[in-house]
Amino acid sequence: MSSNSQQQTESPTSDTRSSTPADDEQAVRAVFDAVSRAWADNDADLFTQWYTDEATAILPGYHLPSRIDIHASMEAAFAGPLEGSRRIHTVQKVRFLNADTAIVISRSGTRFQGEAEPAAERWALATWVLARHAGRWLIEAYHDCPAG
Repeated sequence: MSSNSQQQTESPTSDTRSSTPADDEQAVRAVFDAVSRAWADNDADLFTQWYTDEATAILPGYHLPSRIDIHASMEAAFAGPLEGSRRIHTVQKVRFLNADTAIVISRSGTRFQGEAEPAAERWALATWVLARHAGRWLIEAYHDCPAG
């Protein structure tokens, strides 16, 4: 476990009984900020704390069927090809299916050290499903494809 993982992190939370749609959208968007910070720190532990145990991630050529698999993949990537990179997420739309489930569309890209912006081929369009668990928004599913 990295030293960053041992730090207490602030979790965006929202109480279903008293939250407003604006509060919920802000809390959902905060997940993307937290995941991006964990990526920038190359910290697979912090990165995957935002995923449920049964979360899935589908990327071109990859299906990661659980948080354990997502963690193993990110740990290897952060120690290798993604070391020192940053992930940029531009949320395009947040749509709530109900008080505890959101679908988010983002345009996301990976920027490597020395780059001002991600290369065109590293931009993706992504669909995320987030659900509220004990007041905390977590990622249930992620799917991306090249932005083209």
